[in-house]
Amino acid sequence: MNHKFISKGSPVLLIVFLFYFITSCATNPVTGKKELMLMSYNDEIRLGTEADRQIVAAYGLYDDQKLADYVNQLGQQMAKISHLPFVEFHFRVVDMPVINAFALPGGYVYVTRDILAYMNSEAELAGVIGHEIGHITARHGARQYSRAQLAQLGFGLGYAFSPAFRQFGDLAELGVGMLFLKYSRDQERQSDSLGVEYSSRIGYDATHTAKFFATLQRLRERSGQGSLGWFSTHPDPEDREASTIRMAKRWQRQLPPHALKVDRDHYLDIIDGIVFGEEPRQGFVENGYFYHPTLDFQFPIPEGWQLSNTSQQVQIVNKNQDAAILFTLSQEPSARQAADEFLANPGTRLIQSNSTRVNRLDTEVRVVEVQEQQRTLKVLSYFIKKDDRVYVFQGMSSPSNFNNNLDTFKYTMNNFDRLQNQKAKNIKPTRIKVVKVTENSTLKVFLARYPDDKLSTEEMAILNGMKLTDSVGPGDRIKILAK
Repeated sequence: MNHKFISKGSPVLLIVFLFYFITSCATNPVTGKKELMLMSYNDEIRLGTEADRQIVAAYGLYDDQKLADYVNQLGQQMAKISHLPFVEFHFRVVDMPVINAFALPGGYVYVTRDILAYMNSEAELAGVIGHEIGHITARHGARQYSRAQLAQLGFGLGYAFSPAFRQFGDLAELGVGMLFLKYSRDQERQSDSLGVEYSSRIGYDATHTAKFFATLQRLRERSGQGSLGWFSTHPDPEDREASTIRMAKRWQRQLPPHALKVDRDHYLDIIDGIVFGEEPRQGFVENGYFYHPTLDFQFPIPEGWQLSNTSQQVQIVNKNQDAAILFTLSQEPSARQAADEFLANPGTRLIQSNSTRVNRLDTEVRVVEVQEQQRTLKVLSYFIKKDDRVYVFQGMSSPSNFNNNLDTFKYTMNNFDRLQNQKAKNIKPTRIKVVKVTENSTLKVFLARYPDDKLSTEEMAILNGMKLTDSVGPGDRIKILAK
């Protein structure tokens, strides 16, 4: 250790540190123990509210009110008997083709539509929602945030005097970034335990939570890597399935005897027809073009560039990641007003301006330089009026690299057009369809009657939480994929 690091001012910083440590300890509502907490409940609610707004805007909510009400009702039952019954909880179904569930401080819980597709009973859903409630009641997100704050103190500047830390400490700036805070394995174990407790206390057979964890593990093994949505933020504790079953049986012995709910049929009724995987009507890539059937447009993608599509914008980035095209909707009523609104942003300097038409659509073109903190970007912007909307392309790179990408930017922007591809106009999403078995067979034999090019028969078995060798018989209900 380099003792020269300790300066004459260090005792003052230690006093500051001890003051914040002593005054910022809070009692954890789950464990009853004192722990460092630099975020109040009001801070958590403020952060959650801001991040929720960003998440809904960025990813969108799945358009099925019956499903939304179902998930919310189940979540609210557990929220009322949780360790934070006074917190107002919110439960959302996010329109994302990934297998994940996540929670934010302040009472916000999210499940994606694809994770719902991979569940096979209400008991499984209760266990997963209970798990996410557990992250909130044990204040795991707030603790991660507090650790980040504490780390800033280690630079020797002190919490009260650090401009860099105050910037990081702005809850609104953290926003949606809280989604990417990774929990520890100890926190996962604690949330597993809380999920079992909460779902058991409202009458579900929590051993079925272990069945869903087994499904996740099979998906992870099949993917050959660890980037499956759930595992990107939820590290897998050792012996998870067996420990979940043990905890569930322990709770079943403690609670008054009653019939435990699984509710497979009711759950399958609810998710019958849910969109599975990508929703092509909200935009898809095929043969070098991006098509959007709902908004009726298309444009080409530069060869070798990667496209990412969200409900707020389309991002197209080149291989070297030193140039990008952003595609968004403007709130302005005309192309000229959208261009003027863009130029009004601080740090924007106009270089070139003209009006034109792109495939018979009125278009305003601007070339600008934008000063952004310590760097300058050069931007080619097309503001295109189509029907009652203004679409905006922004092709950007450093000024020194701009001319190298200019023809690529123009290629994409000048070929924006109404949707010409008839096949794309008529495309339909893949959906979950629940069908009844009519005769005795194995799952493999049954699935052979419903071939699908999206998932293999083994992957279809995982979707149903079964093995291909499992027996099925009259009255059994199996999920298949259909359009």
